[in-house]
Amino acid sequence: MEPTRDYPLFGGAFSATLPPGAIDVSDLRPVPDNQEVFCHRVTDQSLIIELLELQAHVQGEEAARYHFEDVGGVQEARAVQVETVQPLVLENLALRGCCQEAWLLSGQQQVAKYVTLHQALLRLPQYQTDLLLTFNQPPPENRSSLVPENLSILPWSLGDFEQLVTSLTLHDPNIFGPQ
Repeated sequence: MEPTRDYPLFGGAFSATLPPGAIDVSDLRPVPDNQEVFCHRVTDQSLIIELLELQAHVQGEEAARYHFEDVGGVQEARAVQVETVQPLVLENLALRGCCQEAWLLSGQQQVAKYVTLHQALLRLPQYQTDLLLTFNQPPPENRSSLVPENLSILPWSLGDFEQLVTSLTLHDPNIFGPQ
């Protein structure tokens, strides 16, 4: 199955390329209005796209760390560990015209077990918005549903997440309210 190209997000205000086997969680349960959430058809992997208030009090790499630690607090993580934080090349982003800075963070959070999280933070100060994209990747032992009949849908990779991040496109800036 090919990735889903130009999948509408937030009522069509954005679109992005989703990896194969992505299921829109809002078809299964309520999702907050500021989030789009997708789960893998077979594994416990998930993707979350969030529109958040710009955290102007933190800049650069510290902004990425702030959001990672904030997610850990919301998840009531017993431990959070940042492994890497690196800038994303703005020219590679579909949002390059309105994104002032972008960061990719990888780390682990211990909720029930350690889960690897990859987060991309796209800062849109002209819209007072931080766009946070999160790829939750549970440890391989949590992927018990990878039995032979399900192997036609491979687990998502960091490359799939990067494609989501770089393809995210803004179509309607009115989603941010009057400017």
